[in-house]
Amino acid sequence: MSSPRVLVVDDEEAILLAMKDYLEHRGYHVDCAGGLDDAEALIDTESYAVVIVDLRLSAAEQAGGLRLLRYVRQSSPETRTVLLTAYGSPEAEAEARRIGVDALLAKSDGLGEVAAVLRGLSARGAS
Repeated sequence: MSSPRVLVVDDEEAILLAMKDYLEHRGYHVDCAGGLDDAEALIDTESYAVVIVDLRLSAAEQAGGLRLLRYVRQSSPETRTVLLTAYGSPEAEAEARRIGVDALLAKSDGLGEVAAVLRGLSARGAS
């Protein structure tokens, strides 16, 4: 059985590197993207079990992550999605639920919580 493939999208390189290292040590194959264009290109060429997206992908676009999650839903409806944010708001959470995001996590939840959510999503049929 191959490792579940995960895409992590965040504009902070330190977060990308930490998540990639942590999740690869737990058996996932991890790709990273620093913005919308790179993420969309990867989504168009690879099949992901889970896509983890930061809500705020740049200072200019406060909710770019929601835009990307809509793109994932349209282009790859079987892919599980996680919205990660340090800047949560009731409006953003409501929109994420409308889009059909599988899980919402605060960056302060830590890598262990991210891994636990991934295990749960993978167990529900993502591969």
